[in-house]
Amino acid sequence: MALPDFLVAGVPKAGTTALHAALSGHPELYMSPIKEPKFFLTDGPPPAKGGPGDALTYREHIWQRDRYEALFDAAPAGTLRGESTPLYLYDRAAMRRIAALVPAARIIVIIRDPVERAHSNWTHLWSAGLEPVGDFVRACAEEERRIAAGWASFWHYTGLGKYGEQLDYAFSLFPRDQVLVLRYRLLVDSPAETLDQICAFLGVRQGILTAIPRENVTAHPERTLAHRTVSLGMRASDALGRLLPGHMARVATHRLERYLQRSRRERQPLDWQQRQALLPKFEEDIKLLEKVLGESFGDWLAPRERSGGLVGARPAGQGQAKNGRRR
Repeated sequence: MALPDFLVAGVPKAGTTALHAALSGHPELYMSPIKEPKFFLTDGPPPAKGGPGDALTYREHIWQRDRYEALFDAAPAGTLRGESTPLYLYDRAAMRRIAALVPAARIIVIIRDPVERAHSNWTHLWSAGLEPVGDFVRACAEEERRIAAGWASFWHYTGLGKYGEQLDYAFSLFPRDQVLVLRYRLLVDSPAETLDQICAFLGVRQGILTAIPRENVTAHPERTLAHRTVSLGMRASDALGRLLPGHMARVATHRLERYLQRSRRERQPLDWQQRQALLPKFEEDIKLLEKVLGESFGDWLAPRERSGGLVGARPAGQGQAKNGRRR
């Protein structure tokens, strides 16, 4: 059997694409050529519909066991096999499937200031022309309705950021020394040290990987009439694409997406009022996270846009340091 030895299991919009690319450069690691196969998210074919863009995304799932194992067939002898699907941690059924099929797998989780993560998530979908609500806070208020309507978990802006609940459940399935939890800011501020930490956790040579590539940077198109018009066309093309074969569906939306991305600019920072509107959704879970990991995350409740990282964070439950840096 060709199954993964480790998984980057969380969280979306926390540098997992860049981490996957970086780990691919280690001679003792083999990362799946499809970065996000999503195999453990379902027990069979994924749903046929959901929110905007969901049906086309579901077509990308590698849900058949033979196709999933084939992703790792080319791994050189002696290398550790890995894949990165950052939605696994959020999905309890996925975590149970992982525990049942690969119980010895090592799990890597990158966590990010949950308000910033949610904002990056919203901006990703807004930039793609799929998010119909042009105000971040109002879009978050739509979450319960969207969940009830069966929209995919990538639309769960606040739910995905409740790491306390997610990790508490993960630790009921896996020994804590099989789970490495790191802050996203470490990837940005201390990439070489963080990559060495991950390599030590996986048991491969350190000092080989020194940089995190710039991957999957979220753009933030202006809220113009042109953007609104093209976004409507994008969502209409998405609806049409559900009826077309996979290749034709991609072609149907590709040109509109390229138009939306033609004048990319960096994601615009949140102001304190926006943070205040969202923080109550996370306060209780941050307390739980602090209890689960035994360290402070009080900086996530602060008004600043950037949140600090822990230098020398260790696998969960192994005496993580508390000398956090703030910026």
